[in-house]
Amino acid sequence: MAAGGDSSVIRRSTLRQQIADALRDEILAGRLPCGHPFTVKEIAEQYGVSATPVREALLDLCAQGLLDVEQHRGYKVHAFTSDDFRAMVEARTLIIEGIFRSGADHALRATPAGVLVSIRRRADEAERAARAGDLDVLIGYDLRFWRELSGIVHNAYISDFLDRIRVQTWMFAVPLLRRQADLRSHLWQGHGALADALIHHDLPTAQRLIAEYNEHSLALVGTRG
Repeated sequence: MAAGGDSSVIRRSTLRQQIADALRDEILAGRLPCGHPFTVKEIAEQYGVSATPVREALLDLCAQGLLDVEQHRGYKVHAFTSDDFRAMVEARTLIIEGIFRSGADHALRATPAGVLVSIRRRADEAERAARAGDLDVLIGYDLRFWRELSGIVHNAYISDFLDRIRVQTWMFAVPLLRRQADLRSHLWQGHGALADALIHHDLPTAQRLIAEYNEHSLALVGTRG
């Protein structure tokens, strides 16, 4: 009986995560636009599940800064501003600069070759999607690329923080990117070069590429200065 209860908890927890992941994908794709209101009941009916895992998933997304709770009305997708975007890029820049100052070379030397090969593969996938102008595919591969890259430092707090910021920056950028006539020319395509620099322990080049990536992000949405 106890085992059955544990199994039920695991299933609910898994369902909660699946719903949270699915909603996050909807938000990143722009299918749930900023300010769009919805209720637990609507999401539960959409996915054909009970209200409990949906409510838990929505609270998880609120904790990640992706949703806002509207008192007595449900939830809505959080709307980030240009100032928010500038602050997010600044925050990730400071974290990455700190990593380079405090032992990136040691972390790279301690990283198994297989991990670097996997990062290079993610880089290829992300760059291919960027060159094709396939934004939906790019977002997923880009997030995986940076998540694996930040994992090199073996600090879950840093990895989780950077991943959360990248999700939020994509939330802000996606609606603006979709207005571009030639999307390919507005997507950063330096994943492969960055992966190669890290594989060869060329930290100055890696730092330069990341700085260019941040500048590209700010210029892309017109928030420089």
